[in-house]
Amino acid sequence: MANSSITNLPITKVNGTTSTGVSDALAIEEPLEIRLEFGPAGKRSVQNISVTMRTPGNDVELALGFLFTEGIIQNLNDIANVTHTFIACAENKENVILVSLNESAIPNLRNTGRNFYTTSSCGVCGKGSIDAIRTVNAYIKQDDINIIDANIFHQLPQKLNQHQQVFADTGGLHASALFIPQGELLLVREDVGRHNALDKLIGAALNNNLLPLTNYILLLSGRASFELIQKAAMAGITIVAAVGAPSSLAVQLAEEFNITLVGFLRNNRFNIYTAPHRILIPDHETTH
Repeated sequence: MANSSITNLPITKVNGTTSTGVSDALAIEEPLEIRLEFGPAGKRSVQNISVTMRTPGNDVELALGFLFTEGIIQNLNDIANVTHTFIACAENKENVILVSLNESAIPNLRNTGRNFYTTSSCGVCGKGSIDAIRTVNAYIKQDDINIIDANIFHQLPQKLNQHQQVFADTGGLHASALFIPQGELLLVREDVGRHNALDKLIGAALNNNLLPLTNYILLLSGRASFELIQKAAMAGITIVAAVGAPSSLAVQLAEEFNITLVGFLRNNRFNIYTAPHRILIPDHETTH
């Protein structure tokens, strides 16, 4: 069965002084427009919310996750229906998704005076301050009981790699994964955009009534940026581990929201940047 996330293109592979014509698998990147329908019966409005460059697949989860992590919707009860529509001139019939809210649901559109434009690399441009995030975060004061053995973290990257099918084929996707405290993989989502992968994951958790994700571990396949920590905070996540480096603003945001932030998780090593109290490290392994 064909994979809608992958396309195969002819390329020329050069090895030393020889070249060969072969077929190469590439991750697909296409635009998805997210539209929101809301209002009472007879006075319904439709507003364009975002255009994001994403890898097709799990589009409903992406739309729901985006609307939730941006604070536009509060929970799954706000949603009446989600449908794919299409622009007549577009080749891809699923490049527009319409999220219809219940008549009683009032979206928070404070940040949508202009349309969001999201690229695969930067996340949403023009983010508000940390204080703005705090005002719309429903899970900011959630208690958690997470105490994770350090050895659990060493296992996570390999478990994620085993479930990154599109990455294995193309080498071109980011992934976000959700683990239970014992290290068992619960959910994984991939996308050409790291923020899209996390929105898909949170959208899936929203659909499965798992929020808040207070007692889980989030693993990021790349670096930890401000946008990713912001989305994690919105979902109530208290432990974020990244294979790559965090940014300074990501560390600041994690500190503000008491999120345990782990970076450079690979080769049985990692750095703890914030809230180390959730990670159990044997005394004899600790050096100063």
